[in-house]
Amino acid sequence: MHRRTFTRTLVAAALATTLAAAAGCSGDDADDPASSGGTQSLEKVTYLTSFGNFGRDSYAYVAKEKGYFKDAGFDVEIKPGNGTFENLKQVVGGQAQFTPLDLTGLLLAAGGKQPVTGFSAVAGIQQRTMAAIISLEGNGISTAKDLEGKTLADSPSSVVRNLFPTYAKLAGIDYNKVKWQNGTPQTLMGTLASGGADGIGQFVVGKPTVETIAKGKKAVVLPYSDYLQDLYGNVLITSAGYAKDNPEKVKKFTGALLKGLEDSIANPAEAGEILKKNVPTAIPQAAAAELGLMGPFVRSEASGVPVGALDSQRVARSIAILQASGQIGAGLTPEKVIDFSLVPQA
Repeated sequence: MHRRTFTRTLVAAALATTLAAAAGCSGDDADDPASSGGTQSLEKVTYLTSFGNFGRDSYAYVAKEKGYFKDAGFDVEIKPGNGTFENLKQVVGGQAQFTPLDLTGLLLAAGGKQPVTGFSAVAGIQQRTMAAIISLEGNGISTAKDLEGKTLADSPSSVVRNLFPTYAKLAGIDYNKVKWQNGTPQTLMGTLASGGADGIGQFVVGKPTVETIAKGKKAVVLPYSDYLQDLYGNVLITSAGYAKDNPEKVKKFTGALLKGLEDSIANPAEAGEILKKNVPTAIPQAAAAELGLMGPFVRSEASGVPVGALDSQRVARSIAILQASGQIGAGLTPEKVIDFSLVPQA
């Protein structure tokens, strides 16, 4: 199955380490005054975007640009991420402190034959999975069944690719009849636009950017949520050690990031310009369009549920779906992946 390489490589790298607090801080001592001027010192942390530098990840740049991270006590370096495996490896290994990753990918990692540990999810980013296959009109793909016999491109560590067997089973297609080739966040859309693949693993919000790169060709989107309605999208994670040793810092960082997220959803055009300021290759109009599509995934349809919330019963149902499809074994519980004491509450 496609998850074997994902899990085997993850386990080899998953050495749970305690994250050392930068800027001379340890534990929850970031509020100590700096020796020179009596002002609060900032803890240096590294944040990885989920996948490249697309509009869907611009909220981190908004939080930094508007001073939300600084107000929370952090000096944040934002780096482009490379999907579930690479980001998770860096957080568990201590090279980065925070990153948003698809919760289903984390469940696949934690529930495999050789479970990956050393991380904790602390907030929800999207209340529904945004995983999808995106193609272009003219490629002969309009339904899930059309994927049989086609070639798709994606990163080996992508949750879209690793979740595909479950999606295929529920959609009634034979995933063994679909060929996958490797790609990177930076090259996938170009590969699709140039005809190098029939479709790519993407999030549904990637549609505007795909059409921009494909010079106006219409995109065809097959959302996984058509068949997997209980699954969450991205969640914010940190290392289990950092979460245990620094609960208040985690809450402050989460609050700052979610503030940037809400601003981005409320004013996507502004967020697109901020992304362009920090990432010169970004296309602000495409970024804004992505955020416009992401809004309904961030805000829960259930009243009273705050941005960032996670529900243990929904996560349990997601685990059951993956167990029923044979992608993970028995024994995994929501609490093994999520620290609910740190998740924003209503």
